[in-house]
Amino acid sequence: MATMMKAAVFVEAGRIEIDDKPLPDIGPNDALMRVTTTTICGTDIHILKGEYPVEKGLTIGHEPVGIIEKLGANVQGYHEGQRVIAGAICPSFTSYACQDGCSSQDGGHHAHGYKPMGGWRFGNTIDGAQAEYLCVPDAQANLTPVPDGLTDEQVLMCPDIMSTGFAGAEAAGIKIGDSVVIFAQGPIGLCATAGARLRGAGLIIAVDGIDERLGMAKQMGADITLDFRQVDVVSEILKLTGGRGVDASIEALGKQQTFEAALRVLKPGGTLSSLGVYSEDLRIPLDAFCAGLGDHKIVTSLCPGGKERMRRLMQVIESGRVDLGPMVTHRYALENIVEAYDLFSHQRDGVLKVAIQT
Repeated sequence: MATMMKAAVFVEAGRIEIDDKPLPDIGPNDALMRVTTTTICGTDIHILKGEYPVEKGLTIGHEPVGIIEKLGANVQGYHEGQRVIAGAICPSFTSYACQDGCSSQDGGHHAHGYKPMGGWRFGNTIDGAQAEYLCVPDAQANLTPVPDGLTDEQVLMCPDIMSTGFAGAEAAGIKIGDSVVIFAQGPIGLCATAGARLRGAGLIIAVDGIDERLGMAKQMGADITLDFRQVDVVSEILKLTGGRGVDASIEALGKQQTFEAALRVLKPGGTLSSLGVYSEDLRIPLDAFCAGLGDHKIVTSLCPGGKERMRRLMQVIESGRVDLGPMVTHRYALENIVEAYDLFSHQRDGVLKVAIQT
Protein backbone atom coordinates (compact mmCIF):
# COMPACT_ATOMS: atom_id res chain seq x y z
CA MET A 1 0.00 0.00 0.00
CA ALA A 2 1.21 3.51 -0.81
CA THR A 3 2.52 5.68 2.01
CA MET A 4 1.70 9.05 0.41
CA MET A 5 -1.57 10.48 -0.91
CA LYS A 6 -3.00 13.54 -2.65
CA ALA A 7 -4.88 16.04 -0.48
CA ALA A 8 -6.42 19.51 -0.82
CA VAL A 9 -4.58 21.65 1.72
CA PHE A 10 -5.23 25.13 3.13
CA VAL A 11 -2.11 27.16 2.30
CA GLU A 12 -3.26 30.70 3.14
CA ALA A 13 -6.31 32.90 2.63
CA GLY A 14 -7.22 32.63 -1.05
CA ARG A 15 -5.24 29.40 -1.62
CA ILE A 16 -6.27 25.77 -1.23
CA GLU A 17 -3.97 23.56 -3.27
CA ILE A 18 -3.32 19.88 -3.98
CA ASP A 19 -0.31 18.54 -2.10
CA ASP A 20 1.29 15.20 -1.22
CA LYS A 21 0.81 14.12 2.39
CA PRO A 22 1.55 10.92 4.30
CA LEU A 23 -1.36 8.53 4.76
CA PRO A 24 -3.09 9.20 8.10
CA ASP A 25 -2.12 7.11 11.11
CA ILE A 26 -5.05 5.53 12.89
CA GLY A 27 -5.49 4.72 16.57
CA PRO A 28 -7.39 1.80 18.10
CA ASN A 29 -10.77 3.63 17.96
CA ASP A 30 -10.31 4.98 14.42
CA ALA A 31 -10.78 3.74 10.87
CA LEU A 32 -8.91 4.54 7.68
CA MET A 33 -11.34 5.28 4.86
CA ARG A 34 -10.34 5.27 1.20
CA VAL A 35 -12.37 8.22 -0.07
CA THR A 36 -14.18 7.47 -3.34
CA THR A 37 -16.33 10.63 -3.60
CA THR A 38 -16.44 13.88 -1.69
CA THR A 39 -17.54 17.44 -2.38
CA ILE A 40 -16.96 21.12 -1.60
CA CYS A 41 -19.14 22.90 0.96
CA GLY A 42 -20.00 26.58 1.31
CA THR A 43 -18.13 26.45 4.63
CA ASP A 44 -14.99 25.42 2.71
CA ILE A 45 -15.35 28.67 0.74
CA HIS A 46 -15.40 30.60 4.03
CA ILE A 47 -12.14 28.77 4.88
CA LEU A 48 -10.66 29.53 1.44
CA LYS A 49 -11.45 33.24 1.85
CA GLY A 50 -9.94 33.33 5.34
CA GLU A 51 -13.35 34.11 6.90
CA TYR A 52 -13.21 30.98 9.06
CA PRO A 53 -9.78 30.28 10.59
CA VAL A 54 -8.03 26.90 10.29
CA GLU A 55 -4.39 25.89 10.62
CA LYS A 56 -2.16 26.20 7.56
CA GLY A 57 -1.42 22.79 6.08
CA LEU A 58 -4.77 21.30 7.14
CA THR A 59 -6.55 19.02 4.67
CA ILE A 60 -9.99 20.53 3.96
CA GLY A 61 -13.37 18.86 3.46
CA HIS A 62 -15.97 17.15 5.63
CA GLU A 63 -18.30 15.14 3.34
CA PRO A 64 -16.79 11.68 2.80
CA VAL A 65 -18.13 8.65 0.95
CA GLY A 66 -15.72 5.72 0.69
CA ILE A 67 -14.54 2.24 1.58
CA ILE A 68 -13.03 1.01 4.85
CA GLU A 69 -9.33 0.38 4.22
CA LYS A 70 -8.30 -0.45 7.77
CA LEU A 71 -9.98 -0.69 11.18
CA GLY A 72 -8.56 0.18 14.58
CA ALA A 73 -8.30 -2.74 17.02
CA ASN A 74 -11.28 -1.61 19.12
CA VAL A 75 -13.73 -1.01 16.26
CA GLN A 76 -16.39 -3.73 16.14
CA GLY A 77 -19.17 -4.56 13.68
CA TYR A 78 -17.53 -3.39 10.45
CA HIS A 79 -15.22 -5.01 7.92
CA GLU A 80 -12.52 -3.86 5.53
CA GLY A 81 -13.84 -3.28 2.02
CA GLN A 82 -17.24 -2.11 3.31
CA ARG A 83 -18.81 0.97 1.67
CA VAL A 84 -19.49 3.64 4.29
CA ILE A 85 -20.10 7.29 4.92
CA ALA A 86 -19.20 9.36 7.96
CA GLY A 87 -21.02 12.51 9.02
CA ALA A 88 -19.34 15.90 8.64
CA ILE A 89 -19.80 16.15 12.39
CA CYS A 90 -18.15 13.13 14.00
CA PRO A 91 -18.87 13.33 17.74
CA SER A 92 -17.14 11.20 20.34
CA PHE A 93 -20.39 10.58 22.27
CA THR A 94 -18.26 10.75 25.42
CA SER A 95 -18.20 14.53 26.00
CA TYR A 96 -20.47 16.50 28.32
CA ALA A 97 -22.15 18.15 25.30
CA CYS A 98 -22.89 14.77 23.69
CA GLN A 99 -24.28 13.32 26.88
CA ASP A 100 -26.39 16.43 27.35
CA GLY A 101 -28.06 15.71 24.00
CA CYS A 102 -26.10 18.17 21.87
CA SER A 103 -23.63 15.96 20.05
CA SER A 104 -22.84 18.48 17.29
CA GLN A 105 -21.23 20.65 19.98
CA ASP A 106 -18.96 17.81 21.13
CA GLY A 107 -16.57 20.48 22.43
CA GLY A 108 -13.31 19.88 24.21
CA HIS A 109 -9.75 20.96 23.73
CA HIS A 110 -7.33 20.27 20.94
CA ALA A 111 -3.73 21.28 20.33
CA HIS A 112 -4.67 24.91 19.64
CA GLY A 113 -7.17 25.47 22.42
CA TYR A 114 -10.93 25.18 22.76
CA LYS A 115 -13.09 25.55 19.68
CA PRO A 116 -16.86 25.78 19.72
CA MET A 117 -18.72 23.48 17.30
CA GLY A 118 -16.29 20.83 18.53
CA GLY A 119 -18.12 17.94 16.87
CA TRP A 120 -16.99 19.34 13.53
CA ARG A 121 -13.50 17.89 13.29
CA PHE A 122 -12.91 17.00 9.59
CA GLY A 123 -11.26 19.94 7.84
CA ASN A 124 -11.59 22.04 11.00
CA THR A 125 -9.47 20.61 13.81
CA ILE A 126 -8.18 17.44 12.06
CA ASP A 127 -7.36 16.56 8.43
CA GLY A 128 -10.45 16.31 6.28
CA ALA A 129 -12.07 14.46 3.40
CA GLN A 130 -10.73 16.16 0.24
CA ALA A 131 -8.00 13.54 0.02
CA GLU A 132 -7.44 9.98 -1.12
CA TYR A 133 -7.60 8.70 2.48
CA LEU A 134 -9.24 9.91 5.69
CA CYS A 135 -8.85 8.98 9.35
CA VAL A 136 -12.35 8.68 10.88
CA PRO A 137 -12.11 9.19 14.66
CA ASP A 138 -14.41 7.32 17.04
CA ALA A 139 -15.26 5.13 14.06
CA GLN A 140 -17.76 2.89 15.78
CA ALA A 141 -19.91 5.91 16.57
CA ASN A 142 -19.53 7.54 13.17
CA LEU A 143 -19.26 5.03 10.31
CA THR A 144 -22.50 4.05 8.59
CA PRO A 145 -22.73 1.30 5.93
CA VAL A 146 -24.17 2.48 2.61
CA PRO A 147 -27.24 0.41 1.61
CA ASP A 148 -26.74 -1.81 -1.44
CA GLY A 149 -28.05 -0.17 -4.57
CA LEU A 150 -27.32 3.43 -3.55
CA THR A 151 -24.57 5.20 -5.49
CA ASP A 152 -21.93 7.50 -4.03
CA GLU A 153 -23.70 10.51 -5.50
CA GLN A 154 -27.07 9.53 -4.02
CA VAL A 155 -25.61 9.55 -0.49
CA LEU A 156 -23.09 12.38 -0.98
CA MET A 157 -25.45 14.94 0.58
CA CYS A 158 -25.99 12.92 3.79
CA PRO A 159 -22.80 13.80 5.71
CA ASP A 160 -23.50 17.52 5.74
CA ILE A 161 -26.02 19.44 3.69
CA MET A 162 -28.92 17.00 3.96
CA SER A 163 -28.37 16.62 7.70
CA THR A 164 -28.01 20.40 8.10
CA GLY A 165 -30.97 21.37 5.93
CA PHE A 166 -33.20 18.80 7.61
CA ALA A 167 -31.99 20.04 11.03
CA GLY A 168 -33.18 23.51 10.04
CA ALA A 169 -36.65 22.15 9.31
CA GLU A 170 -36.63 20.05 12.51
CA ALA A 171 -35.47 22.98 14.68
CA ALA A 172 -38.20 25.15 13.16
CA GLY A 173 -40.72 22.77 14.74
CA ILE A 174 -42.70 22.50 11.50
CA LYS A 175 -46.12 20.92 12.04
CA ILE A 176 -48.46 19.44 9.43
CA GLY A 177 -50.07 22.29 7.52
CA ASP A 178 -47.57 24.99 8.58
CA SER A 179 -46.53 27.78 6.26
CA VAL A 180 -42.75 27.97 5.88
CA VAL A 181 -40.39 30.21 3.93
CA ILE A 182 -36.81 29.25 3.14
CA PHE A 183 -34.46 32.11 2.32
CA ALA A 184 -31.75 31.08 -0.20
CA GLN A 185 -31.88 27.95 -2.31
CA GLY A 186 -28.27 26.92 -2.34
CA PRO A 187 -27.56 23.30 -1.35
CA ILE A 188 -28.47 23.82 2.33
CA GLY A 189 -31.61 25.78 1.54
CA LEU A 190 -32.75 23.18 -0.99
CA CYS A 191 -32.35 20.47 1.64
CA ALA A 192 -34.30 22.62 4.11
CA THR A 193 -37.05 22.91 1.48
CA ALA A 194 -37.08 19.11 1.07
CA GLY A 195 -37.10 18.77 4.87
CA ALA A 196 -40.08 21.13 5.21
CA ARG A 197 -42.03 18.98 2.75
CA LEU A 198 -41.15 15.80 4.67
CA ARG A 199 -42.26 17.47 7.91
CA GLY A 200 -45.70 18.10 6.40
CA ALA A 201 -45.68 21.84 5.73
CA GLY A 202 -48.84 22.98 3.94
CA LEU A 203 -47.28 26.00 2.20
CA ILE A 204 -43.60 26.10 1.29
CA ILE A 205 -42.19 29.35 -0.13
CA ALA A 206 -38.63 29.37 -1.46
CA VAL A 207 -36.67 32.59 -2.05
CA ASP A 208 -33.63 33.06 -4.29
CA GLY A 209 -32.39 35.17 -7.19
CA ILE A 210 -31.02 32.46 -9.49
CA ASP A 211 -33.42 30.85 -11.96
CA GLU A 212 -31.84 27.36 -11.81
CA ARG A 213 -32.10 27.32 -8.02
CA LEU A 214 -35.71 28.43 -8.05
CA GLY A 215 -36.43 25.60 -10.51
CA MET A 216 -34.64 23.09 -8.29
CA ALA A 217 -36.61 24.39 -5.27
CA LYS A 218 -39.82 23.32 -7.03
CA GLN A 219 -38.33 19.83 -7.49
CA MET A 220 -37.50 19.72 -3.77
CA GLY A 221 -41.06 20.59 -2.72
CA ALA A 222 -41.57 24.38 -2.86
CA ASP A 223 -45.15 25.39 -3.68
CA ILE A 224 -44.23 28.99 -4.52
CA THR A 225 -40.87 30.46 -5.52
CA LEU A 226 -40.06 34.14 -5.12
CA ASP A 227 -37.28 35.89 -7.02
CA PHE A 228 -35.96 38.72 -4.84
CA ARG A 229 -34.86 40.51 -8.03
CA GLN A 230 -38.51 40.80 -9.11
CA VAL A 231 -40.60 41.31 -5.96
CA ASP A 232 -40.46 42.80 -2.47
CA VAL A 233 -40.17 39.45 -0.75
CA VAL A 234 -41.37 40.49 2.71
CA SER A 235 -44.58 42.14 1.50
CA GLU A 236 -45.23 39.27 -0.93
CA ILE A 237 -44.95 36.66 1.84
CA LEU A 238 -47.28 38.63 4.10
CA LYS A 239 -49.74 38.85 1.20
CA LEU A 240 -49.48 35.09 0.53
CA THR A 241 -50.27 34.34 4.19
CA GLY A 242 -53.22 36.75 4.36
CA GLY A 243 -51.22 39.07 6.59
CA ARG A 244 -50.72 36.36 9.24
CA GLY A 245 -47.02 35.78 8.60
CA VAL A 246 -45.38 32.37 8.30
CA ASP A 247 -45.22 29.81 11.09
CA ALA A 248 -41.51 29.34 10.47
CA SER A 249 -38.77 30.92 8.40
CA ILE A 250 -35.47 29.22 7.62
CA GLU A 251 -32.41 31.36 6.87
CA ALA A 252 -29.89 29.46 4.76
CA LEU A 253 -27.45 32.10 3.52
CA GLY A 254 -25.82 33.85 6.46
CA LYS A 255 -26.41 37.50 5.53
CA GLN A 256 -27.94 40.41 7.48
CA GLN A 257 -30.47 41.03 4.70
CA THR A 258 -31.89 37.48 4.68
CA PHE A 259 -31.80 37.14 8.47
CA GLU A 260 -33.75 40.38 8.85
CA ALA A 261 -36.29 39.39 6.17
CA ALA A 262 -36.74 35.99 7.87
CA LEU A 263 -37.60 37.83 11.10
CA ARG A 264 -39.97 40.31 9.44
CA VAL A 265 -42.19 37.63 7.87
CA LEU A 266 -42.81 35.64 11.07
CA LYS A 267 -46.22 35.40 12.70
CA PRO A 268 -46.38 36.36 16.38
CA GLY A 269 -44.85 33.40 18.19
CA GLY A 270 -43.17 32.10 15.02
CA THR A 271 -39.74 30.49 14.78
CA LEU A 272 -36.72 31.73 12.84
CA SER A 273 -34.47 28.73 12.19
CA SER A 274 -30.99 29.92 11.23
CA LEU A 275 -28.64 27.72 9.22
CA GLY A 276 -26.40 30.34 7.58
CA VAL A 277 -22.72 30.71 8.48
CA TYR A 278 -22.32 34.40 9.32
CA SER A 279 -19.02 36.18 8.74
CA GLU A 280 -19.89 39.47 10.45
CA ASP A 281 -22.02 40.70 13.36
CA LEU A 282 -25.79 40.51 12.99
CA ARG A 283 -28.09 43.39 13.89
CA ILE A 284 -31.64 42.70 15.11
CA PRO A 285 -33.97 45.58 14.16
CA LEU A 286 -36.17 46.79 17.02
CA ASP A 287 -39.44 46.78 15.05
CA ALA A 288 -38.93 43.33 13.48
CA PHE A 289 -38.04 41.98 16.93
CA CYS A 290 -41.15 43.63 18.42
CA ALA A 291 -38.83 45.16 21.02
CA GLY A 292 -38.32 41.63 22.35
CA LEU A 293 -42.04 41.09 23.04
CA GLY A 294 -43.08 39.07 19.97
CA ASP A 295 -42.84 35.58 21.49
CA HIS A 296 -40.48 34.74 18.63
CA LYS A 297 -37.93 31.96 18.78
CA ILE A 298 -34.57 32.29 17.06
CA VAL A 299 -32.81 28.91 16.88
CA THR A 300 -29.53 27.89 15.30
CA SER A 301 -28.41 24.42 14.20
CA LEU A 302 -25.19 22.69 13.34
CA CYS A 303 -25.30 19.54 11.23
CA PRO A 304 -26.23 16.52 13.41
CA GLY A 305 -23.79 13.64 12.95
CA GLY A 306 -23.22 10.08 14.11
CA LYS A 307 -24.11 6.74 12.56
CA GLU A 308 -27.79 6.71 13.55
CA ARG A 309 -28.41 10.13 11.98
CA MET A 310 -26.64 8.99 8.78
CA ARG A 311 -28.59 5.70 8.75
CA ARG A 312 -31.89 7.58 8.97
CA LEU A 313 -30.95 9.97 6.17
CA MET A 314 -29.92 7.13 3.86
CA GLN A 315 -33.18 5.34 4.66
CA VAL A 316 -35.10 8.42 3.49
CA ILE A 317 -33.15 8.29 0.20
CA GLU A 318 -33.49 4.51 -0.17
CA SER A 319 -37.28 4.77 0.28
CA GLY A 320 -37.47 7.29 -2.58
CA ARG A 321 -39.05 9.99 -0.40
CA VAL A 322 -36.40 12.45 -1.50
CA ASP A 323 -33.91 12.46 -4.37
CA LEU A 324 -30.97 14.80 -3.94
CA GLY A 325 -29.04 13.34 -6.89
CA PRO A 326 -30.02 16.25 -9.20
CA MET A 327 -28.10 18.61 -6.91
CA VAL A 328 -24.79 17.22 -8.22
CA THR A 329 -24.27 19.50 -11.20
CA HIS A 330 -20.52 19.08 -11.84
CA ARG A 331 -17.86 16.39 -11.47
CA TYR A 332 -14.10 16.79 -11.04
CA ALA A 333 -11.18 14.51 -10.27
CA LEU A 334 -9.41 15.24 -6.97
CA GLU A 335 -6.28 16.45 -8.79
CA ASN A 336 -8.43 19.16 -10.43
CA ILE A 337 -10.06 20.34 -7.21
CA VAL A 338 -8.53 23.83 -7.47
CA GLU A 339 -10.59 24.36 -10.65
CA ALA A 340 -13.64 23.03 -8.81
CA TYR A 341 -13.06 25.53 -5.98
CA ASP A 342 -12.84 28.35 -8.53
CA LEU A 343 -16.14 27.28 -10.13
CA PHE A 344 -17.92 26.77 -6.81
CA SER A 345 -16.66 29.94 -5.09
CA HIS A 346 -17.74 32.10 -8.04
CA GLN A 347 -21.05 30.23 -8.47
CA ARG A 348 -20.57 29.88 -12.21
CA ASP A 349 -22.38 27.66 -14.70
CA GLY A 350 -25.42 26.93 -12.50
CA VAL A 351 -23.28 25.00 -10.01
CA LEU A 352 -25.03 23.49 -6.98
CA LYS A 353 -22.78 20.69 -5.77
CA VAL A 354 -19.57 19.30 -7.23
CA ALA A 355 -18.72 15.59 -6.91
CA ILE A 356 -14.98 15.19 -6.33
CA GLN A 357 -13.88 11.71 -7.38
CA THR A 358 -10.62 10.21 -6.16
